[in-house]
Parts: sequence; C-alpha cells; structure tokens
Amino acid sequence: MSQEILRVNDLGVNFYIEDRVIPAVDGVSFSLSKGETLGLVGESGCGKSVTALSIIGLLQTPPAKVVKGEIIFNGENLLDKSEDDMRDIRGKDISMIFQEPMTSLNPVFTIGRQISEVITQHQNVSNREALERTIEMLKRVRIPRPEKVVKQYPHQLSGGMRQRVMIAIALACSPELLIADEPTTALDVTVEAQILDLINELKDEFNSSIIMISHDLAVVSEIADKVAVMYSGRIVEYSDVDSVFNDPKHPYTRGLLGAIPDIDTDKLQRLQEIRGVVPRPDEIKEGCRFKTRCDFVSESCICEEPPFYQVDRNLVRCWNYA
Repeated sequence: MSQEILRVNDLGVNFYIEDRVIPAVDGVSFSLSKGETLGLVGESGCGKSVTALSIIGLLQTPPAKVVKGEIIFNGENLLDKSEDDMRDIRGKDISMIFQEPMTSLNPVFTIGRQISEVITQHQNVSNREALERTIEMLKRVRIPRPEKVVKQYPHQLSGGMRQRVMIAIALACSPELLIADEPTTALDVTVEAQILDLINELKDEFNSSIIMISHDLAVVSEIADKVAVMYSGRIVEYSDVDSVFNDPKHPYTRGLLGAIPDIDTDKLQRLQEIRGVVPRPDEIKEGCRFKTRCDFVSESCICEEPPFYQVDRNLVRCWNYA
C-alpha cells in the first residue's frame, strides 16, 4: 500500500461579499499518496485554485472562509493549525508554484535573495551556505550561468526562466507536497514541454507528491497519475488518468475531451462545444450543476444534486448511472 500523504474531506469554501454568500468550493474530497501526481482540471472559476490555496493556507480571509471539511496532511488537520504553524509548513513541507511568475516574484529583490530566503527561513544555515544552495537549485532547474542570475532581478529574465526560478523556490527545501497552479500558462509550447519534463524529473529526485492544476488536458495527461474533474465548485469525476481520458463517464468530461482537436487526421473537423455558460456560484439553487448544459437531463437532474456513483474505475457525480 502506498503511503497516503494528503486527504481532503468534504472541503467547503465560501466568499462573503457585501450581503452575498458565494460558495466557491462545495464538498470537494480526494486523496494523494507519496510520490503520486493528481491532476485537478476544469474551466476557469470552477474552484481549482481556491482548493489549492485552502490546502496551503493562503486564502485571503475575509472575504474567503473555509466553512466545512478537513485537510489531513501526514495525519494532522491543517485547518486546526495556527498561522505560525502554517508559516513553518509552507515552503518546507508544502510548496506552491504560482500561476504567473512575474507577479509572484518580488520585483525589488534579486533572484538569489528570494530563493535563499526560503532556505534560511526553514533551515539552520548561514547566509553563505544558503547562497551555495541557491546556486545549486538554479543549476538543478537548468538555468545557465546561475552565479550571474542570483544577482539579477525578475524583469531581467524571460518568462520561462522566471518560471524555473519559481520551481527552484518551491523545491528549495525538498517539500513532500508540491502544488503547481497552471505552471505553464503564457509559455510557448517548447518551454512548456521543458517545464513539464523538469517538474517530472524533480518530482522523482525529491520523491515529492504533486497536485497539478490546469485547464489544459494535454498537460494533465502527460504528468498525472489520477485526475479529478471539477465543475462549478464540485468534483464531478475522479479516477486514474487512463480511465478518465480513455473512458470518460461524466457528460462534462466527455465534452472537454471532445473539444480537443485530433492532430492524427487530415480531415477537416468541427470541434465539439459545450453549449451554454458556467452558472454563477450564487445562482445555483438545486439539482445538478451541469443540468443547463447537458444533453442527457432527466427530472432527477433538475430537482436533486447527484451523489457519486462507482462506474467501472471512475467515481462519477451523474444521475445517468443511478
């Protein structure tokens, strides 16, 4: 049996804005074993990043608030931890690669200072040792001339180089869990492939577990062991990567995969589309959240939200499998 490192149970996060209550995440549950990669996929606004920020304890409160659930990391509920405890955990045990490196890196500090700060915060080393480790981390993420780069500022690096710096910061203390939130957004396809290869290599080197957040199914298929498909704050399908991509069960998952162009054919093809738009979280009253966009709506879908059903190897939240 693989060692379970993380379990999220029935997580719920609301945003309180003026007189409105917006349920951003509602009843999300999944688990992650040591050395495993979970792909968290779905459209923008479905709750992927809010789930990640809840795990690492970086939700802005207010307006956000975790209203239910547990986040069990190595047997302890992170939601019971104080801010001081979470500050010790962040960077050392759990790290995050953020979506946009230009805004995530501090523009007034050098690259070397931003990486070495993580090392000195969590490890009892001198500034000289921290600098040596910083240069070593830059070498590991394949940044050329690291001795020069440590003295440079973020604006002096390309987008791909800045993303490599973000990975170096995240892995500086060899965390057990790495959360990668759209780590290849805004990168060209060549750099994207290099970053994904790098994450995979460093995952094996550090034996880290990864939560890969993405709306790009091709990225997830390359790197994930398990996949959780999110829609409107809920997980609607959950299984191993082969089952989700080769035999999807939920109409939403099928729609996402059907919208991917087939590069192996010379024939002109019309891409499938999922009609309609994602409902606003505060507009959801009852029934299945996908009912306004689904081609298989029944009376049950309109009246009541479906539970999970076990269909082959997939967990699917859909009344069609009742």
